[in-house]
Amino acid sequence: MLSFGIKDVIDILLVAALMYYTYKLMRSSGNLAIFGGVVSVIVVWLLTSRVLDMQLTGAILDTVINVGFFVLVVLFQNEIRNFLKDVGNKTGFKLFRNLFEHKTDKDDSEYITPLTLACINMAKSRTGALIVVQRDNNLSQYIRTGEVFRAEVNTRLIESIFFKNSPLHDCAMIIVGNEIKAAGCTLPVDRNIVMSKNFGTRHRAGLTMSHETDALVIIVSEESGKISIATNGELITNISADDLQQYLSGGEIRN
Repeated sequence: MLSFGIKDVIDILLVAALMYYTYKLMRSSGNLAIFGGVVSVIVVWLLTSRVLDMQLTGAILDTVINVGFFVLVVLFQNEIRNFLKDVGNKTGFKLFRNLFEHKTDKDDSEYITPLTLACINMAKSRTGALIVVQRDNNLSQYIRTGEVFRAEVNTRLIESIFFKNSPLHDCAMIIVGNEIKAAGCTLPVDRNIVMSKNFGTRHRAGLTMSHETDALVIIVSEESGKISIATNGELITNISADDLQQYLSGGEIRN
């Protein structure tokens, strides 16, 4: 007689959570079809090898599954890396790390108002901009690609940096805490991400950055004058000033 206990419930929930997270990861990276194919192979393998006990077919699929695991690791090494990074940021490791971080009395949200105002002004004048706001992931490797300096977030300074005649206007600015750490930074651009043709290189770079890190990326379109945000592998377009402040304050994404 089969027994079904609390361990079986936990087992099913863990597998379901893993499958759902993998589905979201594959969908955001444009590899949903591959995910469907992998799930189909696993289902057929379970049916033939475990349920129907088909020896020959089961043996062949056992080999395919064993080899396929290593193939998937090679094909999806970036996605696996991002998954592990995300787990480290969202679980107890983050809480453990916070115990050793030095806390100060300075409000880390002072940058929100001047940054929001700068984005609104640039949107009105159709000045293109790409601004990365660091969260938990350290962005030093991207900061080093640009002109490194330390300056408090200031509306006029941001507008000056992204002014069309400025030598730094085509690349990204990175903000850490209440400071502008660098400008003219080069961000990764993943050409495999599926996007509308209406979006340019800034949007693609911002979305790529949100896949590879937990940063919040603000994109001001030079063509349309609209503000977009890339975060957690999603692109939210045509947002208002109130929405921008909410996202910068840690608000949830509203689809």
